[in-house]
Amino acid sequence: MEPAAGPDGPRLLVAGSVALDTLDGPFGHVEGELGGSALYFSLAASLLLPVELVAPVGEDGLDLVRAALAGRPIDLSGLTLVDAPTYRWQANQVQGRNQDLGSRDSIYDSWRPQPPAGFDGWAFVGSMRPDRQVEAAEALAGARLLGADAMRSYVLRQPAEAVRLLDLSTWYFCNHEEFTALGGSDPEGFRAAHGLAGLCVKPGPDGVTACTAEGLLAAPALSRRPVVDTTGAGDALAGGMLAYWLRAGGGPEHLQDALLHGVACASIAIEELGLKALRRATRADLEERVGEVRAALAGQG
Repeated sequence: MEPAAGPDGPRLLVAGSVALDTLDGPFGHVEGELGGSALYFSLAASLLLPVELVAPVGEDGLDLVRAALAGRPIDLSGLTLVDAPTYRWQANQVQGRNQDLGSRDSIYDSWRPQPPAGFDGWAFVGSMRPDRQVEAAEALAGARLLGADAMRSYVLRQPAEAVRLLDLSTWYFCNHEEFTALGGSDPEGFRAAHGLAGLCVKPGPDGVTACTAEGLLAAPALSRRPVVDTTGAGDALAGGMLAYWLRAGGGPEHLQDALLHGVACASIAIEELGLKALRRATRADLEERVGEVRAALAGQG
């Protein structure tokens, strides 16, 4: 699972969604809030490593994406302008969790994922319509590590594709609701049954647990930090975790620190609405937050 290096170092790619979200929660009501799995992942990971992005966007979201990612080492050559409305998602946040109220995903009828030919770095297939997730995963079959995420509503709507994505993945990320929707009950049995090198289960306020063949690792959430909007937390976690782990060489001895960086990125993401906190974050902010997660972990011992 050693990282493949391009001319400028290890390569990390995300294929996923660009979204314009309608959100309700303690923060109020917002429409057209820029989000999507590819953007949350990219902004988190780019605090540590350059990222290649593959995603569709409509004319209504193109300028917003360019502005949001400006100044970050994110390669947008895989961002495809599609003659269709940008993916729309609606959710209501209750007690720190998003209740999915549906989406408008016709953009996936007009777009097919086309990652760079022969890509052999590390890749993450973020939440999007499962048929397109499967196509992206199949096109990334040469990746040294292939991570993927879930969204419960899509798992229920397209279960066969969701299971196919699982079987194509090296690492899989899901919360408890998504894990249950996929038929999971025992994380280790689930990991082994699907041939995963690792399974990350994200209980939200309880942090994250990584299940591997070598055993379980965990990192706590930061309960004293503010929680404003939990949208994209899982993608930010995956971005921070995979970017750190890839940069460190991908060995098992670095997985615990990778988890800490993932939790730190998720903590930053949720303390403001949408992408705002991740957009403003610096490497120094991330390292300060990692120190807090490390201290919280030590306090559990």
